[in-house]
Amino acid sequence: MAVHYLEFERPIADIETKIEELSKLSETSAAGNFDAEIEALRARAQEMRRDAYANLDAWQKTQVARHPDRPHFVDYAGGLIDDFVELKGDRTFADDQAIIGGLGRFRGRPVVVMGNEKGRDTVTRVKHNFGYARPEGYRKAIRLMELAERFKLPIISLVDTPGAYPGVASEERGVAEAIARSTERGLMLGVPMVAVITGEGASGGAIAIACGNRVLILEHAIYMVISPEGANSIIWRGAQTPDAAAKAMKITAQDLLGLKIVDRIIPEPPGGAHSDPEATLKAVGDAVEEELKALEGLTPDELRKQRADRFYAIGRTGLQ
Repeated sequence: MAVHYLEFERPIADIETKIEELSKLSETSAAGNFDAEIEALRARAQEMRRDAYANLDAWQKTQVARHPDRPHFVDYAGGLIDDFVELKGDRTFADDQAIIGGLGRFRGRPVVVMGNEKGRDTVTRVKHNFGYARPEGYRKAIRLMELAERFKLPIISLVDTPGAYPGVASEERGVAEAIARSTERGLMLGVPMVAVITGEGASGGAIAIACGNRVLILEHAIYMVISPEGANSIIWRGAQTPDAAAKAMKITAQDLLGLKIVDRIIPEPPGGAHSDPEATLKAVGDAVEEELKALEGLTPDELRKQRADRFYAIGRTGLQ
């Protein structure tokens, strides 16, 4: 499988291309052994990747958050949830595969898990509509939240979407109302809910399933009201560049933590979540487990108050 390099990774790509060439030459040529040169280049590539990912700007983080090889919902469900049983449909119109959810066991604990799925190749991307959920996706999320509350199950929500689907049919079926209802249901839950922004969380399409008691975010993920490209077009009438818009919007995990929009940053492996999916899944699982344990024992009213307090605190950095 071809490696997908981002724009700022081109110097690393050049070195790794040289490593591949030397490896093939070492296998086929009698001219000599290139192991020492290969190891030196590998060390150099690792150092460059570590340095690059330690100093990403907002636009570079946006590129990383959208990387096609980052772990998706199906990867988290497969790696963290045992006995996962998918529940389909909104019992009103259809099943929207841009949002997947169901029942399972998270490290021995029965849970409801749901999240966005973008797909990884042409077939699955079309199936999951590239992560753009339609109204029936949010109505399915409401159904899952109501099921969790009925059976007193904690909810794990994994957010990775460029936004809700803005097509005509989606608008005709009431996507704005569905997003509002899903947001309301999340805020009023009497069971613990932990949401994790795993890639990009954009617009109401993200917050509709992210109204948790605790909202976590991966180190290089982003969370925003609109994409940098969209903000540049609508707010600045195209006068800015996407990277300038991304910087102005304060969409990185570090900015969001300071504004109290998220509660915790989950570190990613050097090179981003896509460089070591297994380590990423473990880090997310450990963080979610800690947060669920911290919420144990709270009554439904206490959970609602805690959730309300955290959302009221957003942006109030200078107030008591």
